[in-house]
Amino acid sequence: MRDTKESRLLLVLLIAVAFALITVDIRGGEDSPVDGARQAAATVFGPIENGVSAAVDPVGNAVSAIRDSGDRHDRLAELETENAALKAKLGSDDRGRSRLKQLDKMLKLAGAGQYGIKGAQVIAIGAAQGFSWTITIDVGADDGIQRDMTVLNGDGLVGRVTTVGPSTATVLLANDPDFTVGTRMEAGDELGFASGQGDRPLRVELLNGKADVKKGDRLVTFGSQADKPFVPGVPVGVVSRVDPSGGDLTRTLYVTPYVGFTKLDIVGVVVQAPKKDPRDTVLPDKPQPKPTPTVTVTVTPSAEAPADGQFEPEQ
Repeated sequence: MRDTKESRLLLVLLIAVAFALITVDIRGGEDSPVDGARQAAATVFGPIENGVSAAVDPVGNAVSAIRDSGDRHDRLAELETENAALKAKLGSDDRGRSRLKQLDKMLKLAGAGQYGIKGAQVIAIGAAQGFSWTITIDVGADDGIQRDMTVLNGDGLVGRVTTVGPSTATVLLANDPDFTVGTRMEAGDELGFASGQGDRPLRVELLNGKADVKKGDRLVTFGSQADKPFVPGVPVGVVSRVDPSGGDLTRTLYVTPYVGFTKLDIVGVVVQAPKKDPRDTVLPDKPQPKPTPTVTVTVTPSAEAPADGQFEPEQ
């Protein structure tokens, strides 16, 4: 079409008619006079629009995914943070329950032996040089702690205090090679001296070379003069091996300590000794042997089975 005065007038008229139809359609709503035409157009052009939509939707979805990915990433990060916090809380709760269990066990031991104790937490371990086995606890002189006090936990003898600061103290562990404690055998009352051997069982020299000792026997602390550095009756360990008696003046035992020196956490410093020696009453109850189950099998012979010593002839 040429650009003439008539063509411009026709274009203006078409635009005016289009606007008029749009206005009538909007105001008419569902009763619009052009609704039939619109439906006809939809019937004709609908399949084409669906095809175009099928081709365009993946792209649109990808754009939408990119737009929303930031929100999903933020939510994922939030959930991961919440999960980490929950795990940390559960871990903290588990540790708290473990400490409560240790404290309860230690208080029961202290109650059985009538020891006055000051609870403490292990906050450091000794230097790894040489054979030194020490720990640092979070109580000191300000808490009434003094040098040469007995240290125990819910299992038994941990060690003795060697150095005291205002708010901390150093404890020499019972498995240190420089550690020695007097011991008493359960029931038999045989006396001896236990020495540490690092990560190996304690070595005990009994004063009686002919003492009747066997594997499984148990020992407690004998106690020191004025109860320092050791109060009496604290569980030490269980005999794991006995050297043959060779007529020597002493007899050597090897004792597995009750305390696990590599996993100490809650301990107690004995600040008041018992008025009476508890002897071996603080030892834990011995495990009761479980009865071995027996099974009785009753066999009822079949009516068709031959009697003893009789055989049916072969057919």
